[in-house]
Amino acid sequence: MTYVVTVDTCIPEGTPEMDPLQRAGAVALIEGGFDSVRSVEGPDGVEVELLDSIVAVHPGGALLKVVVDAPALELAEESVQALVDELLERTELLVDWTIERCEVELHEDLARKSLDAADGPDAPPDDPAARRARHIEDRAAEDPEGLPDTEAKATAARARMMDLAGELRSFSPAVFGAPDEDEDESGAGDESGAGDEACTGTRTGSGTRTGTGTGPGEEPDRQERAVSAESARLAAGALVHATDILVDGLFQDMQVLTQEDATVAECEGPLWHLERLPDRYALRYDANFARRFLVTVIAMTTRFTDGSFQRLSCVAEELALRFLLSETITTLELHGLLDDDVAAALDSFAANVYEDMDHEWLYDGTLHGTDETAPGAALGAAPMSFRSWFTPFDPGRYVHPSATDEAESAAR
Repeated sequence: MTYVVTVDTCIPEGTPEMDPLQRAGAVALIEGGFDSVRSVEGPDGVEVELLDSIVAVHPGGALLKVVVDAPALELAEESVQALVDELLERTELLVDWTIERCEVELHEDLARKSLDAADGPDAPPDDPAARRARHIEDRAAEDPEGLPDTEAKATAARARMMDLAGELRSFSPAVFGAPDEDEDESGAGDESGAGDEACTGTRTGSGTRTGTGTGPGEEPDRQERAVSAESARLAAGALVHATDILVDGLFQDMQVLTQEDATVAECEGPLWHLERLPDRYALRYDANFARRFLVTVIAMTTRFTDGSFQRLSCVAEELALRFLLSETITTLELHGLLDDDVAAALDSFAANVYEDMDHEWLYDGTLHGTDETAPGAALGAAPMSFRSWFTPFDPGRYVHPSATDEAESAAR
């Protein structure tokens, strides 16, 4: 059975955070370690096969996603932890790193179940949110006493999201439209001010950011109504909660594309998210693209939570944020928690973090090709052709080494 094991590793306590050069070095060391391993010997000599791995390094450590084939969940976790322990121990520059978490978050059963039912009366719905709701219903049927009633479930989900709000360290409540004086009470972020910087400037045709934002026809809607501190906190926590769901779904998509050796346009199996990318490039969304996009999502959301976020770095991050906001709204709606005030908080967050909405042109079929031509630049749009999605808008923006154009060239 295939399992995805999540491993959080941290640099030694009290040491300075890694700079970009050190992070690039850590990526190379960890990926090199995984590349040298094909299988792990678990307890009692049981062999656990290593199928795939993704490494996202941030200033305070690294988030690892390791895909393994193992007879049981516990064996998958134990084997991956032993593997990462050994990898860190035998790498001099990483020997003092620690493992904070190692656990299975999602495995392939749900995708396999959908594939098996694809042609039958139980075929899964096309809409990802509807498919997710069906899986939740299936779990409730298997364990009817394991899920509380709707109201209690919503209360528990709300409490969980409120607890998670403090993890969104790069954004103060003001980014969500809450009054500044409510910052300490809301706990939706720290005082880094990163969110305030995120709303300044826009891209020009050259790819740099200057002036005020212009999107495909108009400037992003800035929220004028004041949002309550409580709603700002709930919106922040919902974004953190939705991050895990988004990452797991993208992992599923990558696995399906890999197994079918297909692009999104050719894929016969159900996909959670990648079908919602602009249709014009559907024949180019293959497993390698899915990996790069997933790494981009992890790198972006890591900056959201570790306090280092300044601005979105590339077109792929703009699309990743679109996906994250959509998943957040779906999650809140699923639990009946999306009222007008929380919706306004998310709108304010989007308006402050997006510098412009030029990426919306990618979804407009009437403007097909405008993003790749001189007329597009004349309209003030930055380069948005497919080949530039993972290219930083300017030299000061951070794109994860595993997602850069150099990484793409090396993979070919």
